[in-house]
Formats: sequence, C-alpha cells, structure tokens
Amino acid sequence: MSLKKRSRIFLAILGMLSIWIIIDLKWPVKRDISIVDGKEIAAMETAMWRSYYEKKKVRLLLQSAKLMRKEFHFPYWRSYQVAFFAAKAAFAFQDGQNRADYNKALPALRQYYGAINDISTKPFEVAAAAESELEWWIIRRERETHPPEEWEHWIKQTAAIIYHRPADAFHEFARQRVNAMLLRDEKGDNISAADWTEINRILDIAWLDFEQNIGSQ
Repeated sequence: MSLKKRSRIFLAILGMLSIWIIIDLKWPVKRDISIVDGKEIAAMETAMWRSYYEKKKVRLLLQSAKLMRKEFHFPYWRSYQVAFFAAKAAFAFQDGQNRADYNKALPALRQYYGAINDISTKPFEVAAAAESELEWWIIRRERETHPPEEWEHWIKQTAAIIYHRPADAFHEFARQRVNAMLLRDEKGDNISAADWTEINRILDIAWLDFEQNIGSQ
C-alpha cells in the first residue's frame, strides 16, 4: 500500500473518530440514574478509594470514567470528561489545609454535578448537591470536631438532593459508607490488602441497600 493511500485511510479514521467524540460529548442524552448495580459500584468505589490514597491519578481517572458509565450511564467519551471534573475536585481538596483551600474544589464539583444533572431524566439542584458533597468532605477531614454522625447527615443530604427521596431513606447507605471510611482512616498508611477486602464488603452492604432503596421508587 502506498504512503498516500495509507495517509488517506489514517485521515478517514481520524475524521470518523473526531465525529464520534463530538457527537458523544454534545448530543443530548437522558438516562435514568436511579438504575444501579450496587455490587458492581461497590467494587469500583473501593478501587477508586485505593487509587486516591495511593495518589495514582491516571488510574483514578480511568476508574472514575468507568464508574460514570456504570453509575450514571454516561456515553463513553463523556464519561472521561465528567471523571476529569471529579478527579480535579478530589485532588484540589486533597491538597487543602483549611476551608478557604477546600472551597477551591467547589467549581469542579459544580461541573461534575452539572454534567450529571444534564444527563438525568429528573433534574436536581446542582449547586446544592455540590455544596453538600464538599461539606461532608470537609467535616470528614475535620473529624476531631465533627463526629461520624455528621458525615452520615451530609451523605444522606447529597443523595436526597440528587434522587429526590427523603434523606432518611439513605440512612443505612450512609451509615455503612461511613463505617468503610472509618476503617480506611483507622488503618492509615498501614492498610493491607485484607483491609481493602473488608472495606469492599462494607461498601457492598451500603450500595446494595442503595440499589434496593432507589429501585423501590
């Protein structure tokens, strides 16, 4: 095959890929985000937590994109865009030392929840969801003055905003997620593979409860 012909084929493939990406990112899509596979999401979340604490940014981005496709049903390329927003918020927060620093994560959180709102068949208050999410990140960091019960409150509140259910409907989901967080924090740098298995087990309970709860609407 001549160089000229190979170049034409390459340009044609590149053109089709570009069209696919543009359509994927821009075409209006609506999904029922209440449809979830709790066990699958629990495993993904465990893997993402591990990447976050090990500061594996590329791996976290790839895992987050996959989660966006499974949890919120984003198209392929759009899932990477939304995952970038989530990772940007997470790492902006991770480097913070006080509330002024932590608030630097808020613009990316708004982009993240804005994208979820755009795809959801049931719109929600984007700013309220982003602020609620950030609040539980902050009080978890400030655990000396904010007990785990407060973490549960903000996790329930965030879910209530997004899924239009009473906050108390997410009680067990929030409680088990906090249990998983407490175990992760307790182990610190000495966390083992067995500890991550236990965290996954606890998150299984949380997300299966979430799945059953949302599915009962």
